[in-house]
Amino acid sequence: MNVTELARTLRTNAKELLEILPQYGFDVGLKAVKIDDKVAQKITRQWKYIKKNLDDRRRQEAELKKQKEKELRRQMGQKITLPNLITVRDFAEKMNLPLVQVIMELMKNGILANQNQSLDFETASIIANELGFTAEREAVSKEDVKKEQKREQALEVAFSDKEHKHPRSPVIVVMGHVDHGKTKLLDTIRETNVIDTESGGITQHIGAYQTIWKDPKNGSTRALTFIDTPGHEAFSVMRSRGAKVADIAIMLVAADDGVKPQTEEVISIIKAAKLPFVVAINKIDKEGADVARVKSDLSARGIICEEWGGDVPMVEVSAKQKLNIDKLLDVILLVADMNADKIMADPEAPAVGTIIESHVDKGMGPVATVLVQSGTLRRGEPLVVNGEIYGKVRVMKDYRGRTIESAPPSTPAQIVGFKVAPEVGDILDVGRAATSEDINIKEKKLKQTGAERHTIITTTKENEDEEDKKTINLLIKADVLGSLEAIVGSLEKIKHDEVGVRIIGKGLGNITEDDVKKAEAGHGIVIGFHVNATPVAEQFLRERGVEFRKYDIIYDLLNWVKADLEKMLESEKIVTELGRLKVMGIFRTEKGSMTVGGRVEAGKLKRDAFVRIMHDGVNIGVGKVVSCQSGKQDVKEIPEGSEGGLRVETKVKIMMDDVLEIYTEESKARKIVFL
Repeated sequence: MNVTELARTLRTNAKELLEILPQYGFDVGLKAVKIDDKVAQKITRQWKYIKKNLDDRRRQEAELKKQKEKELRRQMGQKITLPNLITVRDFAEKMNLPLVQVIMELMKNGILANQNQSLDFETASIIANELGFTAEREAVSKEDVKKEQKREQALEVAFSDKEHKHPRSPVIVVMGHVDHGKTKLLDTIRETNVIDTESGGITQHIGAYQTIWKDPKNGSTRALTFIDTPGHEAFSVMRSRGAKVADIAIMLVAADDGVKPQTEEVISIIKAAKLPFVVAINKIDKEGADVARVKSDLSARGIICEEWGGDVPMVEVSAKQKLNIDKLLDVILLVADMNADKIMADPEAPAVGTIIESHVDKGMGPVATVLVQSGTLRRGEPLVVNGEIYGKVRVMKDYRGRTIESAPPSTPAQIVGFKVAPEVGDILDVGRAATSEDINIKEKKLKQTGAERHTIITTTKENEDEEDKKTINLLIKADVLGSLEAIVGSLEKIKHDEVGVRIIGKGLGNITEDDVKKAEAGHGIVIGFHVNATPVAEQFLRERGVEFRKYDIIYDLLNWVKADLEKMLESEKIVTELGRLKVMGIFRTEKGSMTVGGRVEAGKLKRDAFVRIMHDGVNIGVGKVVSCQSGKQDVKEIPEGSEGGLRVETKVKIMMDDVLEIYTEESKARKIVFL
């Protein structure tokens, strides 16, 4: 066989092949043009093992090179200056490192983030240190400092009146690792509402909801407000912002997984916000759950449970099995009572609150959710955000989508009436004297027209190997940013060598004709999450034959993607080696079969098994065992050390001293795993 032909078959370079072969015992010269056919067959059979070994060696060499570069940077004292918030792409450019390397380093630390997502300074500095750099915080401009101080002072001024304060409902935020069951816990708490036990009652994606629970002391019912902060690990800034508006935190840790880097990050956020908190140790029903290890890991980080002499209440729960959820809510009420002097507000004052969700709806325009923290927000009142008039309250809805006329302290309310969508974290202060209807509002409105609904096309290939993958191409549109990021984050967890998901576009709002054109050009499927296609887009979908799938539950979308990817995978072939027989006699040769005899040198022979025919160590063909005979008896199998005969269906001529390798083969459907 020609060397170039063999190299092409093995999908490698001829020169590289000739350099590799001597390392694996093949006596082939560096200038060889042709290779003996039997040797070529042997190389082909062993190539997958050789390639795996080479890939492992190259990986180790690359890792060693990275380690040396990292140590060199550390010795040279290389420094980088980072802002409070930086995208992964800009972060990689700052360090002059490949984007893929930075993303891989983030993944090693449990952070799944693409190139456009942002990292806060604390996270980025830890990753920079891992890569051999010393990170310094970028000097903040006086304007930015003043702006942040104004935001903080707005709430302080609003809460300064202590004479007319009354107790309000506690606001609780659940924080923890994305895979430790935060969403399931929130769903289970919602379903335990003693007033309304309907499951799935929430119809609005407003970022918060309330549940009613019985006070264990006197049996009276009390409201608890829960904030659903974004779950993506890279959004630590969003989570810390959630902590600022909350009174109590639930720190979630999985009993079978323990303390993770994200858990340590949550501990830092809670401590910085000086929040009272409860630890919920979830998944206690799972195999491998080790509550004692979790408590021990937490104590090593200064979080000591009450039963060990500390001051942090810890509750062992199972959100899936609904175990001890009532106990967790009782403990939250107890913590709220212990901090009752801080959980107060004046319901008669002008409303002050924080924007916790914001998006542009095609039908209603800019829509935002405000968590009222002091005062009462009423329909018709002006929407003063950061000292600018953003509109007035036209419609106000609660977390169940019911229209309400007023929202007292600790109430999350979805508001329609903004001229421009505010940013998450902005302060709404109705009583603050607005300077004027700022000209910036018009500029912001112009920027947001269509921008919030704009579809971003993703074309960057982060890995050259992606070209060889079979992919499902998706264009995703969602109603709110939180849902879109959750979907994209979940899809990015699918890691497989042969198949994957390629997001060719993403954005907010209903499906438009432009989206359909982009999906058609990218051979993709349009996904709508809580959004519909416009009439024109529906016509385009039909005419151009583009598939459109609508989902209301993320898990249904992920299950469909998983099932479709599994269909694209070839079945896994499982080969089980049974035994080996040395041919000592040829009894009969027929067309398409031979009857031979010999001794079973290892394992056993089995009827209906497959055969490899080895001649001088080279596989010259295959066949199938039709029957086995020991003595004069037909048997199902012949054990090791015994002599026997067998009839083999094969097109290859079996000769004396050939070795027959007996094996079975079965096909198994392969599965896709979400990391």
